[in-house]
Amino acid sequence: MFRKPRSVRGRQLLFRDAAVADAEFILALRTDEKKGEFLSATAPDVQQQRDWLTRYAGDDTQVYFIICKLDGTPVGTVRLYDQRGDSFCWGSWIKSDGAPSGFGVESALMVYDFALQIGFQRAHFDVRKGNASVIQFHERFGAVKVGETDEDNLYEMSNAAIKAALQQYRKYLPDGAAVAF
Repeated sequence: MFRKPRSVRGRQLLFRDAAVADAEFILALRTDEKKGEFLSATAPDVQQQRDWLTRYAGDDTQVYFIICKLDGTPVGTVRLYDQRGDSFCWGSWIKSDGAPSGFGVESALMVYDFALQIGFQRAHFDVRKGNASVIQFHERFGAVKVGETDEDNLYEMSNAAIKAALQQYRKYLPDGAAVAF
């Protein structure tokens, strides 16, 4: 079961739980032609997004974060879901044009540090085959390709790889993620 914290704080980013009031922001990111190119299709219907967020609020099988600057300005999203024993999946990782430098590395480190803090040991996820920059990013972090589908490459991150990434990129998250429940 996922525990939804009030916040997860990094060096320059803050994760907070997504709420119904975030529907327009999320929809704008997911339906942006460039940002949504490698995401599952999302209907351009704000009420559907609100309804999904309402259902999500009572769902303990996932955590959906709005990624913010420390001043509270939303700059992206990320979701943790699909628990398989001590492994979690993450995705819905999107950044806005206003995201600060280092967003990708810091937000990924925050995902991994948070997941370790709530008891996960490993990660699994998929990346669309055409999404070369994200594939390279994950592989630099230590993700190992373990399979593929017609559309996606399937990856896993071992506990050792997660800990190595947290150490290797420590300058982006020197004090770890501060989780407040």
